[in-house]
Amino acid sequence: MSRRIALASHRQLPAEETDDLALEAALRARGATVETPAWDDPAVDWSAYDLVVPRTTWNYTERYPDFLAWAEAVGAVSRLVNPLSVIRWNTDKSYLAALPVPQAPTRFLPAGQRPDLAAWMDVLGATQALLKPVVGAGGYGSLRFSRSMVEAGEEHVARAPVDQLLQPYLPSVERFGEVSAIYFGGAFSHAVRKRPVPGSYLVQSEHGASDEPHVLSPAERALCEQTLAAAAARWPEPLAYARVDLLHDDAGAPLCNELELVEPSLFFRHDPASADRFAAVLMGW
Repeated sequence: MSRRIALASHRQLPAEETDDLALEAALRARGATVETPAWDDPAVDWSAYDLVVPRTTWNYTERYPDFLAWAEAVGAVSRLVNPLSVIRWNTDKSYLAALPVPQAPTRFLPAGQRPDLAAWMDVLGATQALLKPVVGAGGYGSLRFSRSMVEAGEEHVARAPVDQLLQPYLPSVERFGEVSAIYFGGAFSHAVRKRPVPGSYLVQSEHGASDEPHVLSPAERALCEQTLAAAAARWPEPLAYARVDLLHDDAGAPLCNELELVEPSLFFRHDPASADRFAAVLMGW
């Protein structure tokens, strides 16, 4: 079956971003016509595609209302994968409040206000904390701070352009990194472990972090399945793709850090067969 598939990107994608080339090749090998139009190119006719898959649309955080409007318009003339309802829910990190799975204690702070972060750290007994924008990606706009820097954290929230997510800082990220487990069509595909450079907590490659194949522990696998089951309670149909990101507490127990359902890196380079597994799901979608 021939299908025309758009792997949506953006116009300033770095030339070194090549991971999705394996997916393009796998789809073409299965008879698909594959293009990578920019989501923010007004000249694109999205109705010409059977499927539109947001892949490297990574500048959407800078134009979030425009991106949601784009997704709504595309969903009206083609098939979005994952669908519009997922995109609306998952691109704002407040979705974490609706996931009944083990995760770090989290508060959501309105931008433009000055919260009492010291009192919150006292309640949790936290010596360090982390702020992240609820609409953001790649670690940009985040801030790690200690009790001695609490005023800097309060100023960060007061000046932030979007609401912030506040969590205790988990120092295990510096020693162990973050695990990403990747699923296609509801089935586990592969996992990777991302390690920051010494002294950093940022696990994205653009911050110098490295990544490698990872074998999930039984506890990690169980938490991933629990997280996807929570998503399935909201969307009974299987998701075409999902990535569960895990950190670990001081005792080594896994915690859900994020559930990525819109445009995550899928690390095809660490499993040669993974791109074809995803291509098979998309061709049957």
